[in-house]
Amino acid sequence: MVAEESGPGAQNSPYQLRRKTLLPKRTACPTKSNMEGASTSTTENFGHRAKRARVSGKAQDLSAAPAEQYLQEKLPDEVVLKIFSYLLEQDLCRAACVCKRFSELANDPILWKRLYMEVFEYTRPMMHPEPGKFYQINPEEYEHPNPWKESFQQLYKGAHVKPGFAEHFYSNPARYKGRENMLYYDTIEDALGGVQEAHFDGLIFVHSGIYTDEWIYIESPITMIGAAPGKVADKVIIENTRDSTFVFMEGSEDAYVGYMTIRFNPDDKSAQHHNAHHCLEITVNCSPIIDHCIIRSTCTVGSAVCVSGQGACPTIKHCNISDCENVGLYITDHAQGIYEDNEISNNALAGIWVKNHGNPIIRRNHIHHGRDVGVFTFDHGMGYFESCNIHRNRIAGFEVKAYANPTVVRCEIHHGQTGGIYVHEKGRGQFIENKIYANNFAGVWITSNSDPTIRGNSIFNGNQGGVYIFGDGRGLIEGNDIYGNALAGIQIRTNSCPIVRHNKIHDGQHGGIYVHEKGQGVIEENEVYSNTLAGVWVTTGSTPVLRRNRIHSGKQVGVYFYDNGHGVLEDNDIYNHMYSGVQIRTGSNPKIRRNKIWGGQNGGILVYNSGLGCIEDNEIFDNAMAGVWIKTDSNPTLRRNKIHDGRDGGICIFNGGRGLLEENDIFRNAQAGVLISTNSHPVLRKNRIFDGFAAGIEITNHATATLEGNQIFNNRFGGLFLASGVNVTMKDNKIMNNQDAIEKAVSRGQCLYKISSYTSYPMHDFYRCHTCNTTDRNAICVNCIKKCHQGHDVEFIRHDRFFCDCGAGTLSNPCTLAGEPTHDTDTLYDSAPPIESNTLQHN
Repeated sequence: MVAEESGPGAQNSPYQLRRKTLLPKRTACPTKSNMEGASTSTTENFGHRAKRARVSGKAQDLSAAPAEQYLQEKLPDEVVLKIFSYLLEQDLCRAACVCKRFSELANDPILWKRLYMEVFEYTRPMMHPEPGKFYQINPEEYEHPNPWKESFQQLYKGAHVKPGFAEHFYSNPARYKGRENMLYYDTIEDALGGVQEAHFDGLIFVHSGIYTDEWIYIESPITMIGAAPGKVADKVIIENTRDSTFVFMEGSEDAYVGYMTIRFNPDDKSAQHHNAHHCLEITVNCSPIIDHCIIRSTCTVGSAVCVSGQGACPTIKHCNISDCENVGLYITDHAQGIYEDNEISNNALAGIWVKNHGNPIIRRNHIHHGRDVGVFTFDHGMGYFESCNIHRNRIAGFEVKAYANPTVVRCEIHHGQTGGIYVHEKGRGQFIENKIYANNFAGVWITSNSDPTIRGNSIFNGNQGGVYIFGDGRGLIEGNDIYGNALAGIQIRTNSCPIVRHNKIHDGQHGGIYVHEKGQGVIEENEVYSNTLAGVWVTTGSTPVLRRNRIHSGKQVGVYFYDNGHGVLEDNDIYNHMYSGVQIRTGSNPKIRRNKIWGGQNGGILVYNSGLGCIEDNEIFDNAMAGVWIKTDSNPTLRRNKIHDGRDGGICIFNGGRGLLEENDIFRNAQAGVLISTNSHPVLRKNRIFDGFAAGIEITNHATATLEGNQIFNNRFGGLFLASGVNVTMKDNKIMNNQDAIEKAVSRGQCLYKISSYTSYPMHDFYRCHTCNTTDRNAICVNCIKKCHQGHDVEFIRHDRFFCDCGAGTLSNPCTLAGEPTHDTDTLYDSAPPIESNTLQHN
């Protein structure tokens, strides 16, 4: 070890005065040319290194002196390495130039690790391949054999802030011979002064310690990086209690600050004179890089990071902005910047504010557990947000307000304690290909004249609805996958008028789309399926347009209009619902046209409880019950529809139903083409009712009707059947070429059960047999009375719809006219009533 020396040079250290004339003369630092070569040895203990193989003397330089030859060739590696361990970096580089063996030994990583940690303190090499880029590596995984030396070379020209060390360094020049080019300062302010006086190039290492209340105003392209063992940023702490901790000003375009903790910790946390103070303040026309920093502020009236002004364009990456008592990151007044891979959490207000034409790029940030909203853009704030993970914030994950217009792409917004995305007060924005899920309220809220674009997102498993548009909200809701939400997939209310198209809305625990309280909107080309309640609800004065949607496989109704729900339903495919395809009730009056409605287990269209509606040009087929039901004082208009191939009747009108049926084609239905019953009074005009497997028209149970200009032909049982006591008004009808199977069976003496079984209900005279103890629900055809019940006490009941219980084999005496019996004894048919939707649960 070289003894410490004192002399005139020791009195001229820059830690005392930052005068250029007093600084020691700089010497050349190690370069790549004199740091070449590296050893492959990785053993820390010099005493356990593998011995080098001896080289034959014939291969040596015969002119070398014996002592030199011994030192270069025969002295064991362990001894040479021990000697080298006392050298500093420049002497070690010079030794490497002596011979190949020394070059290998002088480049041993363990030697360089010791030197490196003595100067820089890092326990892992800090690589600095280019300006503004620093990162630590694991030496074992690095591609080159000696990362310690490589990093030393990259960092060699820096100055060091190391309180208390500068005096020692400059007082012992012999001890640190060869490091004259290194500069040491006690404070960051002194180091920044050295940059201004051009004492060094601007790379500053701030070593372990807490630096308090220094005035750090950066207006040149300096590089300042923490230097400490272990987790560097935890060991280098810079804080201020009176003013902004760091202020970047014009001239700091390419400045870099990294690997340190930056705190603003005022004594009076809420004093008004702190309202403009921050941990980091980045002003106009500067673009510093802030990297791997921990940023904390305990001030309740100022953000932790404030980026403000035209040309403010920092890069903030790999930072932790958390536990602050106000906003975490605030970008305003046309500022921009790139913000990547940051951890932003547990801040008292928003994790990020973007305001007043701020337009940042924010990528891959983790924004979570905020005590307010996650990201708040307002007052014309903009920005591009990509691949961020935003979750578990107390209010919405992302809020947009007051003409703000951000673009949010491929983010995850989830587990918000209220909603996922909240757009209000004329907010806009594009939300594209995000995952929005498991939020306590709606996944997306749009209100108060806001008009965002919500496209290509997955919105699922919300504790309430998927997308909620209310209070004059608008928006384009397009191409989203909305599923598994506890309430409606999309809810539109209170004069809102969005465009909803190309979405999949399915498997909800509630309905698919719910339009109420004067909601509007264009809803087109969506697929709405497998929802627990109605596929689409329209109610309370709402008037949406539903066009070209596929609404299917629901567990209740397809489309449900109730309580004055209106609107247009056109060109949709509505099929395979457990209830009817469409229900209309209680004053609702929609226009339903050009739809295909099929596969309903409870019929095609059900109009009841004073429902209205104009139902035109639809194709209604293959429903398990009637194609159209009209009941309980309802009065729709059905015009030019094709109602066919139903597994029950075509149109069934009962319980006071009315309606105008005009120019419809009703054909190939299993039961009556039109059944009118129980005090109903429709008008049938210019319809064609044909090819039915039962009657054309049947009117029963005190119903009346007006029949004008209808054509009734080729129906199996016959054309028109009127029960006892029924009076109709008829004009210009053509009843022709029907098969009249009932009259033919009666004339042939057949039991009518022979032509109906228990699935059809022919209309004819029916009787009851008191001898056979028939009930009020039993009926016997005229031929069975004549043949099977000859001589019994029988009673004529009326002319009406029934099937014969005698022929069905349900009476005590077997029928002698019919075939195999059945066990169904409930034979009077008044059309089994449809299931009415009872889904008045509101979001």
